[in-house]
Amino acid sequence: MFSSVDPIPMVQLISLTDHQYVIWDKSAEIYFKRPANVDLYADFIYTKEELAAIAERIKNENEIEIVKVTQLTDRNKETVYCEIRKTVYIADKSFYKQKRELKKQNQVNNYS
Repeated sequence: MFSSVDPIPMVQLISLTDHQYVIWDKSAEIYFKRPANVDLYADFIYTKEELAAIAERIKNENEIEIVKVTQLTDRNKETVYCEIRKTVYIADKSFYKQKRELKKQNQVNNYS
C-alpha cells in the first residue's frame, strides 16, 4: 500500500511549483486501518490556496516542512483501508545552497 503512494506528493509538488524549490521527502507514517481485499484508490491534491501558502511561507521562512495526508479507499470512498502521512521538506534554492556550503565549511573546520 505504501509503495503506491510513496513518491507522489513530493514529485507532484516539484512539478506544480515548476522546480523552483528544493523539495525532499523527509519522513512518512503509515496507518493500516483494515486488510485490503479490493482495488484501492487515492486522490493527490494540492489546492491553489495550499500552493500560495507554501510560497508565502518560503518567502518568510526560507525552509519549511508540510505534512500531506493520503487515504487509500475503495472505489466509492466509503471505506478507508490505509492512511499515509508524508512529511515534505521545501526550501528556497539559494538558501539551501548557502546552508549546504556552511555545513561543508563546518565539517572542514571540525577536521582541521
